[in-house]
Amino acid sequence: MADTELLIVGGGPAGYPAAFIGADHGLDVTLVDMEDNPGGVCLYRGCIPSKALLHVAEIITEAREAEAFGLTFGEPVLDVDKLREWKNSVVTKLTSGLGQLGKQRKVNFVQGRATFTGANSVEIEAADGHKKTMTFDNAIVSTGSSPAMIPFARGLNRVMDSTGALALEDIPERLLVVGGGYIGLELGQAYCAFGSKVSVVEMLPNLMAGADPDLSRVLAQRVKKDFEAVMLNTKVLGMASNETSVTVRFEGADGTRSEETYDRVLVSVGRRPNSADLGLETTAVVVNEQGFVEVDNQRRTAQPSIYAIGDVAGEPMLAHKATHEARVAIEAIKGHKTIYDPSAIPAVVFTNPQIAWCGITEREAKEQGIEVKIAKFPWAASGRATTLGRSDGLTKLIADAETERILGVGLVGPGAGEMIAEGTLAIEMGAVAEDIALTIHPHPTLSETIMEAAEAISGKAVHYVSR
Repeated sequence: MADTELLIVGGGPAGYPAAFIGADHGLDVTLVDMEDNPGGVCLYRGCIPSKALLHVAEIITEAREAEAFGLTFGEPVLDVDKLREWKNSVVTKLTSGLGQLGKQRKVNFVQGRATFTGANSVEIEAADGHKKTMTFDNAIVSTGSSPAMIPFARGLNRVMDSTGALALEDIPERLLVVGGGYIGLELGQAYCAFGSKVSVVEMLPNLMAGADPDLSRVLAQRVKKDFEAVMLNTKVLGMASNETSVTVRFEGADGTRSEETYDRVLVSVGRRPNSADLGLETTAVVVNEQGFVEVDNQRRTAQPSIYAIGDVAGEPMLAHKATHEARVAIEAIKGHKTIYDPSAIPAVVFTNPQIAWCGITEREAKEQGIEVKIAKFPWAASGRATTLGRSDGLTKLIADAETERILGVGLVGPGAGEMIAEGTLAIEMGAVAEDIALTIHPHPTLSETIMEAAEAISGKAVHYVSR
C-alpha cells in the first residue's frame, strides 16, 4: 500500500483546495509546502497583501479627491511600519485559518520540499532538514509561479520584484515600474498614493495590452495624470545601482537613448512557472518550452498517476482558475465524469479605476473572424457613477451578431471586479442580451450599467442613445 492516496506538492490556491476537496471526498491526503501554513504566493506574497495595500491607497486617494465635494481632510500621514504590520496580520489571519481548516479535514500537512523520484514516489526534505521517501497512488503538482526578472537586473541593489515591493521596506521618492501590466500598475498606483513619484516604462504601445483598448484607455488616462512619466514603445537597455539609487538606460521607438536615476526600480514583466527542480524528469511528465507542465482536459499529465493544476499548468495564471482546476482534478481522480472546459474565466485588475473582463474580447473576435454586436454604456450616463464622482467608467457587452448570445463582457470603473461575475455567469449559462435586459437590476447601482448595455444591443437603452 502507498503511504498516502493523494500527494499534493504546493499549497497555494490550486493545492490547498485540492487537498480540502480531496479530503471531503474521503481520500487520505498529504499536502507538502515550504510555508508553515497553506496559502501559497497568492496569500503570502501576491493577491491578498497587494489588495491590503491597495485598499489603503484607495482611502488616501478618495480623501484627497473629496475636496471636489466640499470635504477637506488634512494631508495623510503614513506610518509605514504600522501599515506593514497590518498587512502582515491580514496574511497571518488567512493562512493560519487555512491551517485550521486542513486540520479539521485531517489533511496531513508537511512543511518541506518534495522532489519526485518516480511515477509514484517523492523524497521530502522537511523544514528541519530531515529527509524521507513517501509513496502515493496519485499526485498533484501545484507549485505555482515566480516573478520573472530581467537578466541584467537580477541581483542589483534597490531593484525589486513584486515580492520585494510588497515587503514595503520604504517609500522611495522616485520609483520606476518596468512593465505596464496589471502587477506593475497596481503596485505603482499604491506607491504613488503613498507618496512616491512613479514612472512606468512599457515596450508595447499601450498599457494593459491584454484588455481591449477602450477599457485600458480609461486607466491609461488616470495613470498619465497621477504618474510622473509614462514611457510607451520604450525599451530598458540596462541598469546600474549603488547603495542609494538605480540608473536606468532607455531607448525610445525612434532610437533615441536616455538615462534616468531612481531611488528604486520595480520589475514586473510577468511570471514563470515553478516546474524546475521538482524531479519531474524521473517521470513521464512533459514540460514544454515555456516551462508549463502539459496536461489534458482532466489536468492529467503524460504520467497517468500525476496531475498538474494552477500556474504551473498554463495560462491564465489566476487563483480562481487554479481553484476550479483543483475540483476537476479531484473529481477525475475519483473517477467522476468531469473535464476542464470553462466558457469564461474572469480577469480583474485592481487598479484605480479597476478593469475586469471575461469571455472573448473585441480584439479576439476580430482575430477569430467572429461576427459580433458590441454595445457600450458609458458611466457618464449612470446616476450612481455620477454620485461617486466617477463618470469615466464604461460597460461593454460583446454578443453574437445573429443570436445576441453574450460572448464577452468588459468593465472599467470602481467596483468592476465585483460586477464581472454577472457577466461570467451569463456566458456560462448561454444567456442572450435580452435575458440580462429583462432582469431587474437595483437602482441606483453600477450594476445597472450591465442591464443598460444589454438593452443597447437592440438599441433600446433608456439612459443612452448610441450613434
